[in-house]
Amino acid sequence: MSFRILIVTTVSEFLWQFEQDNIRILQQMGAEIHYASNFEAPDFAIGENYFEKNGIITHPLPICRSPWRLRENARALKMLAELIETCGIDVIHCHTPVGALLGRLAGRLAKRRVKVIYTAHGFHFYQGAPAKNWLLYYQAERFLARFTDTLVTINEEDTRAAGRFRMKKGGGVRQIPGVGLDLKRYGFRPHMRREARRRLGLGEGQLGLLTAARLDQDKNYQTVLDALAQLDDLDFQYFICGEGPYRQVLEAQIKRLKLQGRVRFLGYRKDLEVLLQGIDIFLFPSVREGLGMAPLEAMACRRPVIGADNRGTREYLRHGENGLLCAGKDSEEFARAIRLLAEDAGLRQRLGERGAADVFRFSVHRTGEIMRQVYQEARPLPVERREGLLLMREEKENGHEQVCENQCDYECV
Repeated sequence: MSFRILIVTTVSEFLWQFEQDNIRILQQMGAEIHYASNFEAPDFAIGENYFEKNGIITHPLPICRSPWRLRENARALKMLAELIETCGIDVIHCHTPVGALLGRLAGRLAKRRVKVIYTAHGFHFYQGAPAKNWLLYYQAERFLARFTDTLVTINEEDTRAAGRFRMKKGGGVRQIPGVGLDLKRYGFRPHMRREARRRLGLGEGQLGLLTAARLDQDKNYQTVLDALAQLDDLDFQYFICGEGPYRQVLEAQIKRLKLQGRVRFLGYRKDLEVLLQGIDIFLFPSVREGLGMAPLEAMACRRPVIGADNRGTREYLRHGENGLLCAGKDSEEFARAIRLLAEDAGLRQRLGERGAADVFRFSVHRTGEIMRQVYQEARPLPVERREGLLLMREEKENGHEQVCENQCDYECV
């Protein structure tokens, strides 16, 4: 065992959904992996016995997504600081806004010296964000940066913002191309199209539209539904893959717009790489994204993407070249884009082919190379090397630096 790392998030499924490749890297490095999160009421079922099979030591926390749940989050902070001491943690890697807040504060409060890594999956302050986001989240991130050894970002806008923060002494900012696109899983497989359309229940010639994202307000499903209500003459089926607290709101909107039977909730799916083969257009209306892996997965399968124009989608979508970008809240613009692709199969094919050629720079291999370096830099030095560096420092302080070889030779002549 080379070092002990504590991963901190607000929801337990986060690690299984986004961090499996980092877990493999840490296992290869011989790390003892601890995971602290809220394990109550996950949005979807995690792979059976995932934590046990991978030797991950779990620590349930009363941590909450909302920073205003002060009592629960204060308890979680105290528990994290104690975990660092009792488990002999060397490195903390925190994710999600509240996970990053408590993880970094715990690293600061703990008596044991630890390195702190924070992956920002999209700052809550960004160009066009509400003023309250800048007043709260920007100030919080700027303050907490001084307790951070490595701040990992996933888009250019966030990288520039992080570059203005005052980091912990010796700390720095690293950018990764998202959590990593699995090109072995996601790719163009035309032989699977018939099976995929059968699973979806799509009829011959029927237009298949799909979005895969958590059901919350920021994902902006409501704009797509308003757009679809303007396309009554098109024969389409819209599939929503995901779970979350916004489902009842969306169901009420679907009923109000008389879209029942044309919009279907599929829940959280583990066969997305198959379903993407059967659709015709991938819709991604989210208004706040750090990057957004689902559109990249669709692009890898040569599906044309219509996305909301934001800092995340701008990392990989170029309007009219490899996809289409719409103003986030403009349902009429989304309706025009959907109609354009629905009526032009040639354009769908061209955008899909170009998109598939552009996704390689977001591969899990490229992300893994950077994260391996981040972990290497954060892991504690071996005892022998630490002792050697300490001895060198003591010798330098006592004025006993070793005389260089050419000077020694000169004196011996």
